[in-house]
Amino acid sequence: MAPLLQSFSQLAVAGLAFISTTQASTASWPGEDDDASVNAAKVPLRLMPLGASITYGIQSSTGNGYREDLYELLANNGYSINMVGSRKHGSMKDNDNEGWPGFRIDQVEAKAKIAVPSRLPNVFTLNAGTNDCVQNHKIDAAGHRTAELLEYLWKASPGSTVILSTLVLNLNPTVEARVQTVNKQIRAVATEKAAEGKRVVLADMHSADGPQKGDISSDGTHPTDGGYEKMAKIWYRSIQTAANKGLLQKPRPVPKD
Repeated sequence: MAPLLQSFSQLAVAGLAFISTTQASTASWPGEDDDASVNAAKVPLRLMPLGASITYGIQSSTGNGYREDLYELLANNGYSINMVGSRKHGSMKDNDNEGWPGFRIDQVEAKAKIAVPSRLPNVFTLNAGTNDCVQNHKIDAAGHRTAELLEYLWKASPGSTVILSTLVLNLNPTVEARVQTVNKQIRAVATEKAAEGKRVVLADMHSADGPQKGDISSDGTHPTDGGYEKMAKIWYRSIQTAANKGLLQKPRPVPKD
């Protein structure tokens, strides 16, 4: 081979080797963000914390409940967040929420019908059903009421993703038995709606990672600050799951944000 051609051939081989090495060094490994999750992380979150007193932050020392911890987790990991709702509670700057102490699932839906159309969240963190258990209100139909609430949220705010949580444990044995019954229904609803292609991710608060007995306040129902922190971590992981699945969509324009 002529010296010039031989040199060109060697350069070409070296170039291919460089490209191959570069591609290998930038490849995503299992557990790392892939392109989909990186892009999804850039989706701004107009997030509505929706539920009852746990959403409102009862028994937390700041009144923020899980909301401030969740906000900080999201912000520290590259998300732009605007929490929205018709209520304000807690010491955090962005303390908007849609938490209604004492409200059952159907009553939370009634409030959502007022708050959602003018705010159009693209993410909901939904925790509702504890008061159904405390009031022993039609426990066997709690899953049906949850499903109806989900369908309303998707209809009222198209393209939105619901992070649906199970209920935290309750220190009252009678109420806790109802909580476990409702949680089975909530898990089933999440599975069913996901199978239908709906934008939903389960956040299991009644789990080893969720608030334990020592994380529940003296009233037997609401988490302590430590319990709320555990909830925030589960919410965050579930939002990340939604991002990695490509479920998060940019929020739609609203007259007032």
